[in-house]
Amino acid sequence: MAAQEQYEELARQLSAVAAVRRDLGRLLPPDCSPASAVVLALVQKHGELRMSRLAELMAVDMSVTSRHVTYATEHGWLVRLPDPADRRSRLLSLSPDGEALLREVSTRYTQALATCLQDWSDDDIGALTGLLARLRTSFGDCRARPQHLAHAADAAAAG
Repeated sequence: MAAQEQYEELARQLSAVAAVRRDLGRLLPPDCSPASAVVLALVQKHGELRMSRLAELMAVDMSVTSRHVTYATEHGWLVRLPDPADRRSRLLSLSPDGEALLREVSTRYTQALATCLQDWSDDDIGALTGLLARLRTSFGDCRARPQHLAHAADAAAAG
C-alpha cells in the first residue's frame, strides 16, 4: 500500500487535472457546456437510453439529468423517442446535430491534447491513459460499494 504522502501528492495532482479539464472545457463551442458534452457522449457510447439510465451513468440526480437533457433537446442535439417497450417512457437518442457537435468537440480536444503533449512518447500517453482508466474503474467500484467511500471519509476526519 502507498504511503500517506503519496496519496496526498496524488490528491494534489488530481486537483491539477481538474484544471486541465477546465481548460479543455473552454474549447467547447459557446453554447455547449461540459455537462452537455458528457450527456451527448454517453448517449453516443451507450445508444438509446432512458433518462434514468443516463442519470445512473452520470452518477447524478434525475433532476440534474433532466435539466441537461432539456437543454440538449432544446438545442437540437438530442431527440426523445417513444420507448417501444413502454410507450409511457422516452428514449434519448443523438440527433444529426448532436453527432456533428460531438465530432467537433472530439476534434478540438484531440488537437489540444496533441499540441500540449507533443513532447510525450506514445508509451507515456498509453501509460497515462491506462492508469486513468484504472483509477476510474477503482472509483466506480467504490461507488458501487458506498461504504468504502464513507469509511475513507470517516478515517480522514478521525485522522
